Amino acid sequence: MKTLNPEIKKHLFEGTVIPAHPLALTADRKLDEARQRLLTRYYMASGAGGIAIGVHTTQFQIRDPETGLHRKVLELAIDEIDKTNLDRPFVKIQHNQCLNKEI
Repeated sequence: MKTLNPEIKKHLFEGTVIPAHPLALTADRKLDEARQRLLTRYYMASGAGGIAIGVHTTQFQIRDPETGLHRKVLELAIDEIDKTNLDRPFVKIQHNQCLNKEI
């Protein structure tokens, strides 16, 4: 088990909001990438302390390999977070068996 970065640990112990990241879909139930990116930027701009992706029970189906959305949703969020270069801690929580790299 990895230990938490001290800055993140302090951030969590001080108390913060980490909302479940909603899934943005088009009218025909396809991933809306532009709006998905906007949601990530919204949470960062609103002062949330992080986001939890694919953890809400309504989103468990995105983990199904046939659906193929979990990796894409994670990649979109990571891309937006990295582009923003926040000057504060921002926690990223995701299902632990999705990507082979640390998120």
